[in-house]
Amino acid sequence: MEIGELNPNHYPAQRAAKAVQHYLNTRYGSPYRVFGLHKVHSGNAEDVADSGRKYRLDISVQDFISKSTENCSAEVLFPRGEQQQQRRPQIQASCKELCKINTKAQEEALYQQYKNQSLVAAHLPDSYGHIEPDMEPLWHLGTVASSFIMLNESTENTLYNMAQVANVTQLETENNQLKFDYHILLHEMVSQEIIHWKLLFSWSPSEGVKVLQMEQLPHCHDCEKPPDTN
Repeated sequence: MEIGELNPNHYPAQRAAKAVQHYLNTRYGSPYRVFGLHKVHSGNAEDVADSGRKYRLDISVQDFISKSTENCSAEVLFPRGEQQQQRRPQIQASCKELCKINTKAQEEALYQQYKNQSLVAAHLPDSYGHIEPDMEPLWHLGTVASSFIMLNESTENTLYNMAQVANVTQLETENNQLKFDYHILLHEMVSQEIIHWKLLFSWSPSEGVKVLQMEQLPHCHDCEKPPDTN
């Protein structure tokens, strides 16, 4: 792997920056606040003895919904050796303004709408890349929740994107938390593999997304390829 100054457009910088995106979603994401990597401006990498490789990045991050963009600084430490099998990347990121975007009113309205429902949906987006407007919050929720998987699985050799929500079932509300069972399709950009995951999580405006179970599913040879969302 490269050390020193990095080409912002090459995989090493992009992989580390993508891990920052997933970190921000796990910390601050919601059905109305979803973070994405806008651009890597600069970065460098150094080996840290007995720990791994540390990346320092200057990036811009965009909230997909409000279209607001902010320049952020971040550090990403990818563990190596025996520690690599036990730990996800350690990340520090400063994106203060994006995290202040107030979505409480929209979230509370969505919560009340879904609180007494038993909703089922599939193929978000469909084979043409389309999502019905009333289904967009479910797509956003799936995107935020899938960041928990992608952050957990992120290494210096992977680069994940959310591809599709194959299906979602809303389960019975427990302890004032909406509960969902998602079948998620992730696109691993390096291998070009589509990876299927089962994701059980809860959500409420006050508690955010709480992942209850993550399970990688067997490879599906006959599954339809999801639309290109890049």
